Amino acid sequence: MKPNLINYNDEILLADTKLLTIANRGFKYGDGLFESMRMMKGKVKFVDLHADRLQKGMKALHLDGYSQMDAYFLKEKAEELASRNKVKHARLRLTVYRDAEGLYTPTQNKAGYCLELQPVDEPRYFLNTRGLIMDMYNEMPKPVNILSNYKTCNSILFIMAGIFKTQNKLDDAFILNQYGYLCETISANVFVLYQNHLYTPALSEGCIGGVMRQVVIDLAIANNIPMTEAQLDPEILNQADEVFITNASRGIQWVMGFGKKRYFNEISKVLMDELNKL
Repeated sequence: MKPNLINYNDEILLADTKLLTIANRGFKYGDGLFESMRMMKGKVKFVDLHADRLQKGMKALHLDGYSQMDAYFLKEKAEELASRNKVKHARLRLTVYRDAEGLYTPTQNKAGYCLELQPVDEPRYFLNTRGLIMDMYNEMPKPVNILSNYKTCNSILFIMAGIFKTQNKLDDAFILNQYGYLCETISANVFVLYQNHLYTPALSEGCIGGVMRQVVIDLAIANNIPMTEAQLDPEILNQADEVFITNASRGIQWVMGFGKKRYFNEISKVLMDELNKL
């Protein structure tokens, strides 16, 4: 099988090419951020939302050149890379890092980037046939600050939660914020159906400002499903009728169990159908 190609600062290279030096700030300090996207039939889905979050994140990190990394940039680079790899359906990851020397204080704020893809077979989103089994990761809460809504390269919290998931034979794990309220999961946003009302943690709670999160909020409103962004006590998970999680790569995934609690998946089916109509 031909190795995947990547785009490293506008240069198309083999994915296994050794590129980073010991001075790379993404490697040394996690000084950067990334954007996970889904391509279907050769087109990046919800590219405007991805570009908006990427630019806001770069601006928050004081990275130069954020205005150039717009929707046109994402579409052009993604479609070129997909064409070179001869794929039409893929998961994409764009990593943007501060291309500078220095210790904690960088010598400049120039941005470098790498775009990679993973081919997939599915030209649409599919709801998981077996519901997820989840539990709460309590060892490290997520801090709430100006970077909380972005996917930064400082991901040790999610790695530790991932280890917890593996050790406990889970499919995913809920993460709390520093105040003890429900925040997100290892790689997704959370939605909870309680008394026929859909809730998701507000951005002020420190969750990732997920592209699919916003798409699902808009779909719920368009389909007359009562929808509120709020501060959520984790106890709601023991009272809810339905729980599902969302991200740009997988769309919507329904949760079957949390501890001894079991959930339905009616609203997630409705929203997944609406998602695939877009």
